Amino acid sequence: MTPRRDLIKKAALWLAGLSYWQPSLAAEKTDFYPQAKPRRLVFPRDYGAHPDYRTEWWYLTGWLGQGPSAIGFQLTFFRSRTQHAIENPSRLAPQQLLFAHAALAVAKQDIFLHANRAGRLSGTTLRAENTDTNLQFEDWHLRRMQRAETDVYEGRFAGEGFAVSFEARTQQPVILRGEAGLSKKGPQAKQASYYYSRAPLHVNASVVLGKQTQILEGKAWLDHEWSSQLLMSGAVGWDWVGINLLDGGTLMAFQIRDKKSESLYTHVDARDRGGMPVSGWGGLKWQPRGSWRSKSLIDYPIHMDLVVKGQTFRLVPLILSQEVDARSSTGGFYWEGAVSLMKEEHLLGHGYLELTGYGAPLRI
Repeated sequence: MTPRRDLIKKAALWLAGLSYWQPSLAAEKTDFYPQAKPRRLVFPRDYGAHPDYRTEWWYLTGWLGQGPSAIGFQLTFFRSRTQHAIENPSRLAPQQLLFAHAALAVAKQDIFLHANRAGRLSGTTLRAENTDTNLQFEDWHLRRMQRAETDVYEGRFAGEGFAVSFEARTQQPVILRGEAGLSKKGPQAKQASYYYSRAPLHVNASVVLGKQTQILEGKAWLDHEWSSQLLMSGAVGWDWVGINLLDGGTLMAFQIRDKKSESLYTHVDARDRGGMPVSGWGGLKWQPRGSWRSKSLIDYPIHMDLVVKGQTFRLVPLILSQEVDARSSTGGFYWEGAVSLMKEEHLLGHGYLELTGYGAPLRI
C-alpha cells in the first residue's frame, strides 16, 4: 500500500468512527443519523443497503465438510456512513466507506487464514446496491439471486494462499429478529438495529488451499443488520453466537458486556426447522470456562458454556486461533470462529461465535 493510500484509509477510518484508536463518540453529532424505529421490513428492498444509517453489515458464515476435515469460513461486508456533507469537495472526505473481511479455519491443518479490505464506495468496483443484496469489493462479492422459489447467495473471496467460491440456498423464510425485525440492544429506544437472518442455508463451495482444490458442501448462515447506535453507555463489546442445529432448527444469542465482562443486555432466539419460535431457551446465561491468549496478547473466553435452566451447552472451537486482525480496515482485533454446540458428548450443531471488545472497547 502506498503512503498516500494508507493516509486516506486511516483518515477515512477515523472519520467514520470505526477505528479503535478513535476518540470518544461523545464528540459526534448525535442527530446526524436516523434511529432504527418500528416499521415493516419490505423485501427485496431491505436486502439492499441503507446508506442513511451509520453502520451496516452483511455477515455470511458456514461449515464445510465433516469431522477432522471440516473447514469454517466467513465473509463480511461492512458499510459505514461518515459525517461529511455531500457537498464537501475534498477527496479525503468520503461519505460512504466499504470494508470487507474474509477468513478460513482449516481443522486438519490447524490453520487460520484471513484477509481484509477498506475503501470508499465508488459504485464501480466497490459497491453496495440499495435495491437488493449486491456487494462488491474488487474481486470479492456477495449477491442474492432468485431461482424458482429459492433465494441463492453467491459469493467469492480470496487471500494469500486461499480462495473460496460458493452458492448458499435458503431453506426457510426470512427470520425477523426482535420485534418484527427491530432488535433491541439496550433499554433505550435508540439502542436498536434492524436485523434479519437467512438460516439455515445449504452451501456448495469450491475451496482452494495452496495448489489444492476441494469441492465441499455444508451449512451456512447470513445476518444482515443496520443501525446508527448499538452500544449503551458503559458497554465495551458483545458476544454473539449463531448455530445451525442438526435437527434443522437454529439458535441465535447475544449479550452486551461491560468492562468487567458483566452482562448488560441479553437476547436469545431459537427456531425449529420450519422457522417458528421455540420456547425453553429463555434466561440463557453466558458462562466462560476459561480463556485463550492470542498472538495480540488478548484473552478471549472462547471456551464458553451456555447455561439454560440448569442445563449446560458447550461451545467447542474448531481450532483455537481464529482471531481477526482488522487494524488495516475496521480497526483492532476480534475473535470470530467456527464452533460446535455440544451437550455433554452429544453434537447438536455447528456455527460461529463472535467475541468483540476484549482488546479495546468498541466504538459503535
